[in-house]
Amino acid sequence: MNRDTLCKVINLLAVVATIVVNGLANALPLNGHLTGEISDLFKVYFVPAGYVFSIWGLIYVGLIAFGVYQMLPSQRENPRLRRIGYLFSLSCLANVIWLFLWHYELFIYTIAIMIALLGLLIAIYLRLEIGRAQVAMKEKWLVDLPFSIYLGWITVATIANASDVLDYLKWSGWGIRPEVWAVIMLIAGLGIASVMSLTRGDIAYQLVIAWAFAGIAVKQTAIPVVANAAWVMSALVIIVLIIGVLVRKRRMYQ
Repeated sequence: MNRDTLCKVINLLAVVATIVVNGLANALPLNGHLTGEISDLFKVYFVPAGYVFSIWGLIYVGLIAFGVYQMLPSQRENPRLRRIGYLFSLSCLANVIWLFLWHYELFIYTIAIMIALLGLLIAIYLRLEIGRAQVAMKEKWLVDLPFSIYLGWITVATIANASDVLDYLKWSGWGIRPEVWAVIMLIAGLGIASVMSLTRGDIAYQLVIAWAFAGIAVKQTAIPVVANAAWVMSALVIIVLIIGVLVRKRRMYQ
């Protein structure tokens, strides 16, 4: 078995292991706590409704599709996939480590691992040149799409994780009310989505952001300022998405 094949096998095993561990974390449950139950312990408003987390099912289906696709003989010499290397396996490891830290309530360390996971996914995204490289439709569906969705969700999750850790540390927020901070973070999320739209035209990434923001609006209905801001930001993400698509099409025909 050559080096490239070994890397691909490890990538496939890594995603399978990640899915199994995530499933067991709630089936057992790990340390006697469900993942969502721990999240509810924090008094933060940058948290979506429970149904929003069903996106993990889509993420895992996509990552399994990627894992199988990269193993195909036809992809043996695919330069894009070879550039990923062990970054994907490391991202799976970070996912699993985060889960153990979260369930064993080592919250301060979770943010470091979450940032590491985000960084690894950004590195994969850049190496794949998603939104810029011309690839076959099959590869867009089985490689680009899964990583766009995953990165979009982890972008939101990183903001949420940071909010939880700050609440755990009893941070005063410099005197700014928690609901105002939630609105500020929503605006930051819109800014990130706008950059992705104008530079990459990544529809899937932006739809994930819009999905999460709408979920925050549903979850925080008792806090009108947060709920209304979340609905507005979700709508703006869609508008920016449309503008980004139109701008990129215009560039293509110039």
